[in-house]
Amino acid sequence: MYINFWYPICTTQDLQESAPVRSQVLGLQFVAFRDEAGDAHVLADTCAHRGGSLSKGAVKDDCIVCPYHGWRYSGDGRCVLIPSLDAGSKLPARAKVDSYPVQEKYGIVFAFLGDIAAEERPPIFEIEEFEQDGWRASEIMILNVPCYYERSIENGLDFAHNEFVHPLQGSPKVFMDTMKIEAMPWGMIVSANMGEDDASTSNMENVTRDPNTLGASSLHHGPNTLVTTINFSATNCLTQYFFEAPEDANHTKIYFVNMRNCMMDPAMDDRVREINLNITAEDIEILENLFPVRTPETTTKEILMPADEGILQFRKSLKGWQDRGWRVDLKALRKASGDVAYAIPCPGRRDSGNWVLEPVPVIAPV
Repeated sequence: MYINFWYPICTTQDLQESAPVRSQVLGLQFVAFRDEAGDAHVLADTCAHRGGSLSKGAVKDDCIVCPYHGWRYSGDGRCVLIPSLDAGSKLPARAKVDSYPVQEKYGIVFAFLGDIAAEERPPIFEIEEFEQDGWRASEIMILNVPCYYERSIENGLDFAHNEFVHPLQGSPKVFMDTMKIEAMPWGMIVSANMGEDDASTSNMENVTRDPNTLGASSLHHGPNTLVTTINFSATNCLTQYFFEAPEDANHTKIYFVNMRNCMMDPAMDDRVREINLNITAEDIEILENLFPVRTPETTTKEILMPADEGILQFRKSLKGWQDRGWRVDLKALRKASGDVAYAIPCPGRRDSGNWVLEPVPVIAPV
């Protein structure tokens, strides 16, 4: 798991003005809340006083209120009220928690979980088709997957599994000898041509197909965003956006946005959703039974084929971010579980010191 990327925290619909929302990402807890202007804020979910869970508190006067002793934290993470102190008393400089940059896009509340400067941050992947004429977005689907998120991303970059895992769900066979890989900022894209048979067309009625352009592509952006496109023809395609939140080393929460420029009748929404969920269920059944649970530290513990080149490139990207010092040290995190209050360091730590919450342990950069 890696800091210094954007992660989904909750949906816009889930985050009401009256109540905070708790979210677990990268093995740690966060609290999201809205102020009276409707702006979303995301903070570390641990009060600097005595460890109260802020998400179990309430929102009042644009602040999140700790349920234990009533300490109030504003959206920037500063404590602005300690009820046990006399009015006018100076508040301790250490009375603060990490506050993270927030963006709301596509009905999702994203937080940048890291401390690098704004100009250095990778962007949230853009859904260019969103709210454009000629495209329809399905309702956001939330998938709770009992697997490590890297396994999920790699599954999306793996074309060779389609004909074995999804033979009856409209997933055509991919011609692996046509596979191409192209580097992108913060990731890469793998593409290939496809063929089809009667089984692969049975679930996709009313979709124009052109054997000359039938193909698929998958890309990763950063460690946790996957985009898969199926081109049935030059004008008919489905594009699936997976914004993944690794809750811990064994569980992943996926925010799934499906875009299409075919089957545009709103009456088809349930049908498209059913197809997507059926395919996803088949993937999950495989992923939750993989062993080891997490990807091996070295490729010598697997036998990788030319068809796995996209997965190899993804792992090289991860290694590059590890070498920057962005990889969370899961072993150290587990070892101190319950004994140390950790937080992902926020940008505010670049400007001030003296923090109560310990920065999450990371693997030392090369």
